[in-house]
Amino acid sequence: MTDEDGRWRMLALVGVAELFAMTLWFSASAVGPELADLWNLTGAETAWLTNAVQLGFVVGALLSAVLTIADTIRPRYLFAGSAFAGAGATALIAGVVDSAMPAIALRFLTGVTLAGVYPTGMKMMAGWFKQARGLAIGVLVGALTVGSAAPHLLRAVGGIGQPRLVLYGAAAIAALGGVLALGYRDGPYQPETAPFDPTAIRRILTDRGVVLANTGYFGHMWELYAVWTWIPVYLLASLEAGGVANPEPLAALLAFGTIAIGGVGAWLAGSAADRWGRSVVTSVSMTVSGAACLLAGVVFGSSLLVLVPFVLVWGFFIVADSAQFSAAVSELAEGSYVGSALTLQTAIGFLITIGSIQLIPVVQDAVGWRWAFVPLVVGPLVGTAAMLTLKRLPEAKQLAGGKG
Repeated sequence: MTDEDGRWRMLALVGVAELFAMTLWFSASAVGPELADLWNLTGAETAWLTNAVQLGFVVGALLSAVLTIADTIRPRYLFAGSAFAGAGATALIAGVVDSAMPAIALRFLTGVTLAGVYPTGMKMMAGWFKQARGLAIGVLVGALTVGSAAPHLLRAVGGIGQPRLVLYGAAAIAALGGVLALGYRDGPYQPETAPFDPTAIRRILTDRGVVLANTGYFGHMWELYAVWTWIPVYLLASLEAGGVANPEPLAALLAFGTIAIGGVGAWLAGSAADRWGRSVVTSVSMTVSGAACLLAGVVFGSSLLVLVPFVLVWGFFIVADSAQFSAAVSELAEGSYVGSALTLQTAIGFLITIGSIQLIPVVQDAVGWRWAFVPLVVGPLVGTAAMLTLKRLPEAKQLAGGKG
């Protein structure tokens, strides 16, 4: 088998493994209202079913970056072991938990384990793709996106009123992802495992190109996970305001579609970025998604003919750029510590999401769901400015084969 043949097989393998493993992320969030009723949770405790994963991911990613775990453990073992551990934590929530604190603790642990899945998957793809890297990581982020949406689909097609069934389903799918990851083999561009180097993080944090690419990513993340977390509630409120009968199943299905269509966006944007440049594609994507934060108030309560196309376009663009920030860092960072650079990027990005996720219900209490997403526009504005600045610098020649 040639490297050319092998890379597409590895892309398919890791993509499916990533899709399966990432069903864990929103597994409890998708059934949050039902768990709240079942366990008598407060609104803050329900929000922490998501935020605990974000925080756990941050802690796991920072530990991995500081200890350079992503560059010292073979990727397939790190990915598989993390997926198995996360699946176990989710199955425990379904099987034995009946109150907030143990659920939040296990969700935190799930986040820690996912820090060994997402950045590791990106490193796996960087090891196989030098050309078309944007496409490869775009496909991977697309898989992550569909996986993140999958619990909403599980709920929509038979899990309404059965939160434990949704949790068990997500755990089983994630465990299968871990099994698949064991079939991965290192690519021709995979660096050798690197020695522990405490100065590597300092070099990553002071590299001008990496800093700008990370700033773009941080602006993008300020918007992304807050929308993914609260779009089901926004949709339900909008459908109710529009007079839709029995809106809950439709809201769940639309939430799945809004998140899952981003998988197509990430794939197409990856291909476009390899041809036209990462700075251009990320800037266009953030411009569209940032505008949607404002327009969400305009379409609130509208007919399905308006609401459905709007949220699908928003879902397409909101994550289309995500992979390109990671691809940019993989091209700009020191080769031996790409895994740590990617892990650090995602750690800080997900730390930022905790603030925006918590902000949305505060804004909603003040102005209602119609205008609740307006504060998120700040992220795309900052991110676009950073990427357009990077495009003008010499470092841009390292991106997408010189296309910037």
